[in-house]
Order: sequence, then structure tokens, then C-alpha cells
Amino acid sequence: MTGILSAMSLKLPIYLDHNATTPMDPRVLDAMLPYFTEKFGNAASRNHRYGWEAEEGVDYAREQVANLIGASAKEIVWTSGSTESNNLAIKGVADMYGKRGSHIISAVHEHKAVLDPVKRLQKEGFDVTWLEPNSDGIITAEAVENALRDDTILVTIMWANNELGTINEIPEIGRMLKDKHSEKDKPILHTDATQWVGKMPTDVERDGVDLLSASAHKMYGPKGVGCLYVRRRRPRVRLTPIIDGGGHERGMRSGTLNVTGIVGMGAACEIAGKEMDAEQERLLKLRTRLEEGILSKLEMAVVNGHKTKRLPGTTNISFPYVEGESLMMAIKEIAVSSGSACTSASLEPSYVLKALGLGDEIAHSSIRFGLGRFTTEEEIDYTIEKVVKNVQHLLDMSPLWEMVQEGIDLDSIEWGAH
Repeated sequence: MTGILSAMSLKLPIYLDHNATTPMDPRVLDAMLPYFTEKFGNAASRNHRYGWEAEEGVDYAREQVANLIGASAKEIVWTSGSTESNNLAIKGVADMYGKRGSHIISAVHEHKAVLDPVKRLQKEGFDVTWLEPNSDGIITAEAVENALRDDTILVTIMWANNELGTINEIPEIGRMLKDKHSEKDKPILHTDATQWVGKMPTDVERDGVDLLSASAHKMYGPKGVGCLYVRRRRPRVRLTPIIDGGGHERGMRSGTLNVTGIVGMGAACEIAGKEMDAEQERLLKLRTRLEEGILSKLEMAVVNGHKTKRLPGTTNISFPYVEGESLMMAIKEIAVSSGSACTSASLEPSYVLKALGLGDEIAHSSIRFGLGRFTTEEEIDYTIEKVVKNVQHLLDMSPLWEMVQEGIDLDSIEWGAH
């Protein structure tokens, strides 16, 4: 590559923030359109054709979601998205099984949609063990096993981290819990699989998952719709609802169903299942191209998290001595993130990166690149050149980088007030 690639042949801005949300696949929209105008009935209206058609669409979507994750259609409960699914899973288990025990295991680098419900339960008297990831950003089965107690009722660990893309040992945790406990006293395993489902193979039966949260807009479906997988056998998981009124979704989630959104989520899941293998391979090649292109030209840049145990389309790169927000402003025609979309308004450094032991300055210098279904090689090459050019420019203005280049050990300097 010689010089910045011409933006004339590219559609700007370039979208590399697929962990935050994904564009809707046109095929998903095609599946949804009839349910806006022609099949607009309420799925709970069982006295006429309009309601029957809506219910048929909802039931078919249940099958599509269930097929993607290795579940049965009857185990899919519709929600407004993963935040609601996480709240229903965590609070529903705590209330239903609270008499059996009051201990919960989670992790410090979970998404806020898990952290906040668990913290609320902690304030209400539940005892929580907060696991810290290892240096690669992973929660291991051994760490969970060491934290187990006789009164543990819930283990809630995300499958893939939203900022790093690192993959936690969910199948190993599921097997460990099953081996150590009978069905009657086994802690419930919940996983926030928002970043995982639709990108990686999932089989809740094989992997011993009891509750799983997913969201349509993370896999090229519509916003505002998600689901919670709730195991029905071996063991049967019971939940106390957090929304009352009408008894929809087998009493677990009342409210008129978002039929159009549900149909869209079903279509998105079916497409993801069919194209997953090819998409994994393509995204991994693009991610490797991006990482190698940047790291080969910027000696100080480093990829955060495990080298290989990451989602194929996610990379989080730190640029020491460069302020991440300044870099994002410099490459504003490329949509990237400095952390979770739900916390990006905060000026605080990423708590996920700090959980890995990174200092505030390094955490502040990190950018998440989320590649997706419609990302092209040309976009990746343009991104490499823009990032490298602007990081080099920002480094030229950094007195700390100048000191490093001169061989000065920054740790040996006494930084006093002036």
C-alpha cells in the first residue's frame, strides 16, 4: 500500500463497531415486512386469522432460534433484548431459589446488564463472589470451581466479552457443575451470550447451559427484541417473573409480543446458522489482516486479551502514549469504540481492561475494532493506513513517547507536582 487509499472508491464512514450493534441484513427485513402491514395481528388473539398468522410467525421464529442454540422451541422466552433477559434470569433465579441458598458467582468484567442486577441482589442481602479474569481476560472453570459453596444457587458468566472478544470456559464450567452436583442441588448456570450467539457454534444441551441471553441486533436482526433460553429438563429451571400482567410466555414474561421483531430475530438466527462457518473464516482473515497491518508498523501497539481464544471479528488494541479519544477523533470517518456501547459516554477508563491489570493510561489508549458480515478488505486496508498515520502523528506530539525513544525509563522518574 502506498499512501492513504483513495476514499473515492469507499463508502464512508466505515463501520467497525459491530460489537455495539449490527446493520440489519436485507434478508431479515424481507422476512419482517409482511408482519408490519399484512400479518399485523396480535399473537395472543386466537379467535381469527390475523392472530393465527401472527402466532405462526412467532412459533416459527422460536424454532429458528432454538435450532441455532441446540434447544427446543418451548425453551425460548421472548424479551426486549439481552438486558431484560439478563435481569429475568438473574433476579428470577434469586427469588425462586433464594430459600435454597444466597450465594452467587459472577465476574468483575461482565457487561453492565449483568453487573448491575447482581449488585442489586448484593444490596438485598445475597452474597456475591466476584471472579477476576486471568491475564488473558478469561474466566476458567477452575476459578468457578474454587468459588463454589454449598449455598451457591447461581453462576452467571458471559460467554464472550463484549470489549475484548475473549471466550470464557462456558462448556467446561457447565460440565464441571454437572459432574460435581446432582440435578436437585446443582447451581443454575446462566450465560450472557449476547456477543456469542450467531457468531459461534452453540449447543446448550451439550454445554450444560441452563439459562442463555441473546439479542437480535447483535446478529443482523432488529433492535428491541431478544430471548432467554430457559432449560425445561435435567434440571427444569423455574423463574419468578419480573414483569406481571397477562401471563404471556408461560407466565415468565407478560406483554404483547413484538411479532415483527421476533420474526426478524428468527430469520437472523437461521441465516447465521447457515453461514456461520464461512463467516468465521472470513472474519478471522480480516482480523488477522488488520492486526498484522497495524502491529507491523507500530512497535508500541499491543492486542489485549488471549491471542487466539477470541471472537473472530473482534480485536482490542492499545496504543500506549496515545489518548484513545484523540485517536478516535482523528479517524472519525471510521466508526470504532473505546469500550462498551453502554459505557462509551463515560470518560472513565474501561473497567474491563483494568480488570486485566492494565493501568489507566493504557486503558485510555485502547480501541475496539468490531468487524462484521459486510466488512471488506478494502475497508480494512483503509483503516490500517488511517490508524497508523494518525497514531504516528499523535506520538510525534507525545513527550512521553519521545522520552521512551531516548531510552529513558519512565518508571524511574519521580513525578512531582509543578
